[in-house]
Amino acid sequence: MKSSLQISDSLNFAAEDAIRRASGALLDRQFREGYWWADLRADTTLESDYILMELWLHPPVNGVWNPPTRARINRAVDSILSRQLEDGGFNIYLHGPSDVSASIKAYFALKVAGVPMHDSRMQRLRERIVELGGLQAANSYVRINLSLFGLFPREACPSIPPEIVLLPFHFIYQMSSWTRAIVMSLSIVHSANPQRPVPAGFTLEELFLPGAPMHPERDLKTFSWRNGFLLLDRFLKVWERRGPRFIREYAVKKCAGWMIERFEASDGLGAIYPSMQYAIMALDVLGYGPDHPLRIEAQHQFDKLMVDDKRGFYMQPCFSPVWDTAIAAFALAETDNPPSDALRRSVDWLISKEIRRKGDWAVKRPNAEPSGWAFEFQNEFYPDVDDTGMVLLALAKARGSDDAKQRACIQRAIEWLFAMQGKDGGWAAFDVDNNWKLLSYVPFADHNAMLDPSCSDITGRVLEGLIQCGVPQNHPVIKRGVEYLLRTQEADGSWYGRWGVNYIYGTFLALRGLRAAGVSENEPSIQQALEFIRAYQNRDGGWGESCASYDDNRFISNPSTPSQTAWAILALLAGGDIRSESLYNGVEYLVRTQRPDGNWDEDYSTGTGFPRVFYLAYTDYRNTFPLLALTNYRKATAPARQETGVGAF
Repeated sequence: MKSSLQISDSLNFAAEDAIRRASGALLDRQFREGYWWADLRADTTLESDYILMELWLHPPVNGVWNPPTRARINRAVDSILSRQLEDGGFNIYLHGPSDVSASIKAYFALKVAGVPMHDSRMQRLRERIVELGGLQAANSYVRINLSLFGLFPREACPSIPPEIVLLPFHFIYQMSSWTRAIVMSLSIVHSANPQRPVPAGFTLEELFLPGAPMHPERDLKTFSWRNGFLLLDRFLKVWERRGPRFIREYAVKKCAGWMIERFEASDGLGAIYPSMQYAIMALDVLGYGPDHPLRIEAQHQFDKLMVDDKRGFYMQPCFSPVWDTAIAAFALAETDNPPSDALRRSVDWLISKEIRRKGDWAVKRPNAEPSGWAFEFQNEFYPDVDDTGMVLLALAKARGSDDAKQRACIQRAIEWLFAMQGKDGGWAAFDVDNNWKLLSYVPFADHNAMLDPSCSDITGRVLEGLIQCGVPQNHPVIKRGVEYLLRTQEADGSWYGRWGVNYIYGTFLALRGLRAAGVSENEPSIQQALEFIRAYQNRDGGWGESCASYDDNRFISNPSTPSQTAWAILALLAGGDIRSESLYNGVEYLVRTQRPDGNWDEDYSTGTGFPRVFYLAYTDYRNTFPLLALTNYRKATAPARQETGVGAF
């Protein structure tokens, strides 16, 4: 029977070869300018919304679409139908169950694109929608979108009044940045009540469930924030009809100014799909014609999200080059022989992307010097704390062309992250103390992302990034961050993962942050976290967690994935586990499942956009995180090999 050291010795040679092949494959994907940029995939709702957008901009004339539009719509239809589930519906994450709102969006898009009603795929889809509650079960944004074409009663849609921009206490900045960008543009569209035409005879009446309520119901016997906001929504509908027009016009003008200002130095409004789509629609109702420079640029940025080539036809929710580059550079920098030239180019590119202007975050931190990085190529109003923490990790490990410039950049980013720490000691994605919980009861808040509160995964990454860049472990900012993490640990030893699926992601980042901050691996909280990770290892040696864990607020197992297995390995290593059977089996899983070309396959969504509503497949997570896990494994186990002389090389 082999000893643990013999197993470790054999595994290390295999891991070394896997690292070599993974590094080579990753370097082959680096762009000449120094960055990495992988596709970001989502569900069919984006393609469905694309067809809605085409109906808005280029409606068919006498039932006939213009040829270029028709060709793109055909490809979008094929893309949607290729992902239809056996039960007829559509899901919001790979291998997930049918979702009523995604299914309704698909039905609308397919029907308006001309897929015949007698087509068995449409019949199964209609039946599944009715089973799930019918059109009345659609979320707020589906209702609003359909109401713009007269397909859903406006009275049954939540009001999104432009007057929201006039409210005191910086009200719009109490909403999450992505909600803010969506609401400000959509409120312009909603206020116009455009009622755009649909093909003659087009209706969705067959999707209404007989007897189901059209309006959200209030419990008249009790007071709650939800009931209060539903009552306010009724008042707003009266205001829309009878309120002073000059106030409405002034509010629309303010919203338009806010929106147009944020086009500058951005890949579209907020640089994310929903707000970019609504921005085009808002410009349209404001009277900006197709030839106006603002409209042309907004359309150009939106169209860039489209993939239409040998990979297929799909819309990306946004771009992720800064994120992809920082993770790739950090993983490569951790290898035994870092590729200095490739890393130099990536560091130079990252430094060139530092944001040096004040954005929305400055409303609450007006005295902080601008710094930080956005997720996308260009999104200067919205630097992202999570990206900034990840970039700091890369800059701490790799060297660029100008050391002085790099040091100055790092110092600015450190000071900015200090300023962005919340009152609770944690960090959020885009804003500080964005935690007015009552806003979660607003009728249009059912996208489950109205707020941007502190979260454990970002806090863990920021702590590690700050400490790697020289911030001492006893610094007050670090101490407050550690206290936040220890306070937010779940009863089972895990941490909730807001931006990755889910408890494995949150636990790996929390443990890395605590390890960097000097928290002993002997602490009960650390040992409990390790037991959590080990408890959910699959029989094949890997780890997998379903997006359904967000629905149940508990770990839900899934088939193993390379990215989640890598996170689990990184969690074990961060907790001081360098010799357990769980660790060896996890590493062996990554070695065994690597393809000959150095990459891995992954057929599940492991990224989180809005929990329970929108998920992401980062197409390079399957490659960069296993590389990082394997390099960390070899480094962590090297002292044990050197002490015994076994497997030393």
